[in-house]
Amino acid sequence: MLPVIKQGWRFPRLADDFFGRDWLSSFLEDEVGMTTPAVNINEGKDHFRIELAAPGLDKEDFRISLDHNVLTISSEKKEEKTQDDDQITRREFSYSSFSRSFTLPEAVNPEKIKAEHKNGILSIVLPKKDEAKVKPARQIKIS
Repeated sequence: MLPVIKQGWRFPRLADDFFGRDWLSSFLEDEVGMTTPAVNINEGKDHFRIELAAPGLDKEDFRISLDHNVLTISSEKKEEKTQDDDQITRREFSYSSFSRSFTLPEAVNPEKIKAEHKNGILSIVLPKKDEAKVKPARQIKIS
């Protein structure tokens, strides 16, 4: 009988070496249309800004909702192409979707959230409440 050496399962390492670390998500993005756009989140002194890179999507493709202090950005896009020639009929379907959710800090004023789409970038501005804004230093008079 051969000695058993416990070094873990070897197949995932071989798969990682061959496909790279993120081979499954690459496969899903290419073959199934499952992609998650990159997001940048910045904080200014009077607002937060979420920027989501989604080239190829129009503003009509997005849905932004706010429910119990959770901001959800989602998209669903379906396309159908049909080609009819004399003897060949070809039909291609395309479907892609994603959803990202963010729990907003208490400092955000939910009534003043605005969104803009330009050049493949969805930009959402989340203004801070007045009491959460950084106030400038002031001198206090001594009496």
